[in-house]
Amino acid sequence: MDMNLYNQEAVQTLLMPLDQATASARLRRLAQNLERFRAGEVAWPVPTDYVNNHIHTSYSFSPYSPCDAAYRAWLSGLTTAGIMDHDSVSGAMEFIHAGQLLGIATTVGFECRCSMAGTPFENRRLNSPDQTGLAYVACHGIPHGQLELADRWLAPCREKRNARNRRMTARLNERIGEEALRLDFDQDVLPLSKHHEGGSVTERHLLYALSRRILAVYGAGQWAIRFLVEGLHIPLDESEQKALSDAADPLYAYTLLGILKKHLVERFYIDAADECPTVPAFTAFARSIGAIPAYAYLGDVGQSVTGDKRTQAFEDSYLDELVPWLAKNGFCALTYMPSRNSQAQLKRLMTLCEQYGLFQISGEDINSPGQSFVCPTLNMPAYRHLIRATWALIGHEKAATADADSGMFSEKTLAKWPDLQERIARFSVIGRTR
Repeated sequence: MDMNLYNQEAVQTLLMPLDQATASARLRRLAQNLERFRAGEVAWPVPTDYVNNHIHTSYSFSPYSPCDAAYRAWLSGLTTAGIMDHDSVSGAMEFIHAGQLLGIATTVGFECRCSMAGTPFENRRLNSPDQTGLAYVACHGIPHGQLELADRWLAPCREKRNARNRRMTARLNERIGEEALRLDFDQDVLPLSKHHEGGSVTERHLLYALSRRILAVYGAGQWAIRFLVEGLHIPLDESEQKALSDAADPLYAYTLLGILKKHLVERFYIDAADECPTVPAFTAFARSIGAIPAYAYLGDVGQSVTGDKRTQAFEDSYLDELVPWLAKNGFCALTYMPSRNSQAQLKRLMTLCEQYGLFQISGEDINSPGQSFVCPTLNMPAYRHLIRATWALIGHEKAATADADSGMFSEKTLAKWPDLQERIARFSVIGRTR
């Protein structure tokens, strides 16, 4: 059940901010919130079997701390939730502890971008709207004892990405040209992130800083629309103009961010290069720590579900070539967002996954306020297997945390249960066992 449909007034009263300066303070506040439920001030959320394995937090780009993300997932009725930050695992332990307080099963991982140089896809647009030859990938089910090692592996990626972020901030200033909107990376962008705690800084941070500056200079509503159309020459469609006309919208800065991301990134984006590991480096590292390397399918975009993507072609024209290549080159899984794609796209994708033995992981990309943590598509019979797969993912994480050789894709496990479906069945039982 979506939090927006669940006892809305009472829930909003109980949503005391979980944005304190430290993880320990946020966890204490979460415990205080839960005491109000135990005291009977409001009914407990109705549990469902909904799952979500792709929730971003403030350690990449999101309005939610790890505690807040887990809390909102729980309030939405989810029985499992997964943290998936860009280039960072720094929020993972807080997310795990929050899940333990809430009684919701959790899984932890990270998302990063890989260079496809030297592969058959180095000149193709995969799942990155901004750059060819680049692939978003996910490292799922990280054993908890390996999180520190994962952070050390990701640290150079964040450092190199920030060097590029600085150059992109300078280019963005040049492209806009208006002194009043000029951004300072250290003063305007970095404070919006958790970089000092091992969090990442993304293009969204740059654009959110710009959104705030536009609102400070022009205000919301018609003046903001006029600046975007006349000052930035952004061709706003009817729905975008309508959204930006609501000056009283409390999420206005995020609405503006989404529109800027859709139309402006190509004007200041600088291709990512040395910050991106190669595919062999990524898959080898993920396997070495007992995690599950996964490719993140995007698929051709018509009407963007998240509202921040243009109509654009991605992997669908060569999917029959890509999926077997992934299976042969170290990937164990393919992750996708069921609400984002058509049933025809998903049927084709699932058939290829089954044909080439790739584990299927679902996840709704949560990075902005107002998004639903729930994916109703999972109610459809064709996608119910994704719920069992999530419990198998959780079972893998439990098993691999206890014993590195007992994960779902370890040599020992593969020798014992070579059939993927049997492994999913066995690990889903482990996942559901408290």
